[in-house]
Amino acid sequence: MLSNYLGEFLALALVHFLAVVAPGPDFAVTIRQSVRFGRMTGVCTALGIGAGISVHVLYTLLGVGALMHATPWLLSAAKLLGGTYILYLGISLLRSKAKTSLPGEAPTDEPQQTLLRAFTTGFLTNATNPKATLFFLAIFTTLVSATTPLSIQALYGAWMCLVNALWFVIVALFFSSSRVRLLFMRLGHWFERCMGLILLLFAGRLLLSL
Repeated sequence: MLSNYLGEFLALALVHFLAVVAPGPDFAVTIRQSVRFGRMTGVCTALGIGAGISVHVLYTLLGVGALMHATPWLLSAAKLLGGTYILYLGISLLRSKAKTSLPGEAPTDEPQQTLLRAFTTGFLTNATNPKATLFFLAIFTTLVSATTPLSIQALYGAWMCLVNALWFVIVALFFSSSRVRLLFMRLGHWFERCMGLILLLFAGRLLLSL
């Protein structure tokens, strides 16, 4: 049965992968968490991003995505919520200060980032991103046949969650390596401010589209 949907799956997987590797809020937040707090925090953030995809998959399968697309004010509300959260992240990064601790230690000017908080940050970054709503709505209505069983579509969603998590785990592992973290020791706060500016641009573009 699965072989009957191989072509559809490959097309979906390719488009999704290209969207995942393109820099965006998820990428910026994963790098920030990894450089600032270390490997485990970065990995937990990546896992949170992967879990966040499940929210978009779930409401798409339930038909809520199509409802939002057909009801402009619901889509606008989703954009406002996502844009506000990304704006908050951007402002937080713009306020970053110079690091005074060694790699792997918590900076003295901010609390230790718990693994649960890291996971939640990654989850909310992805789950509240309205562009992900539009993306899932687009690919599930154009690449996935209406006759494809719900169970197969659920497998597609599980695959995308896994790919998202694995990709950002790789990003986290790279940017949390000792060599890379040492490189960012002195200029890390400027890097975070650049990441914050990128997030502000994403949020501004999103909110202006309302």
